[in-house]
Amino acid sequence: MSQRLDEVKTAPFTLGPPVGDAEVAVLLLHGFTGSPWELRPVGESLAARGVHVLCPRLPGHGTTPEAMLFAGLTQWLDAASAALGSLSGAKKVVLIGLSMGGLLAMVLAARNPRVRGLVLLAPALKLKAFGPRLLRRIRHLPGLDVREQWIEKKGTDIESAEVKAGAPVLARYPMARAIELFALADLARKAETRITCPSLIIGAVNDHVVDTDAVMALQQRLPFSRRVLLQRGFHIIPRDTDRAVALTEIAHFVEGLSS
Repeated sequence: MSQRLDEVKTAPFTLGPPVGDAEVAVLLLHGFTGSPWELRPVGESLAARGVHVLCPRLPGHGTTPEAMLFAGLTQWLDAASAALGSLSGAKKVVLIGLSMGGLLAMVLAARNPRVRGLVLLAPALKLKAFGPRLLRRIRHLPGLDVREQWIEKKGTDIESAEVKAGAPVLARYPMARAIELFALADLARKAETRITCPSLIIGAVNDHVVDTDAVMALQQRLPFSRRVLLQRGFHIIPRDTDRAVALTEIAHFVEGLSS
């Protein structure tokens, strides 16, 4: 029987005042194989400050491993773009993305000048583990067939044992989707020169998923940007040990855009 995640826990959410009544609307975008659960603390923190918050569940995510077979880069970008379009009534729009969601946010910010701010939480520009790095190098080799290949997941990168125990984790995902994640990272890098809004970049020293040096280096390439390096916690920043620091920094950044 296929694994099925708790779809109440992984559900999309909308929080805060109606989009037309809020000074700022925020679009939250979760990570690869993740779900809106990862970003719920960010949404609740901002909604309590009068911000309209929207967090969609990206296609293929948050349900079963098999669902990932039928949704890839095109569907992720289309869903994120549609969610951004639904915020057209907002006075100001901010994008906040975690990991893969950070890559999507970069692409959308480059394509939409109405985006007033960008928060990148450990964007997946460069992965850390040897396996993903090797797959990235060989993905264009002739004869490489990944259609029937799966990658097993043993858990999620969270330091807090209590939080990790309750995290919804997809047990496996198609290798083909990982290759599309690399393609999205390439799009995000190409988008950097067209991003003109202020940015907040947050990484964690002990992140085991992405290369934190690559995350921090973004500050040198994005205009009007500031970076924060967390000393505790791992990759799922909004849920982990230093989440209070991250949520405070995000709130100050968003409130600064509305002043």
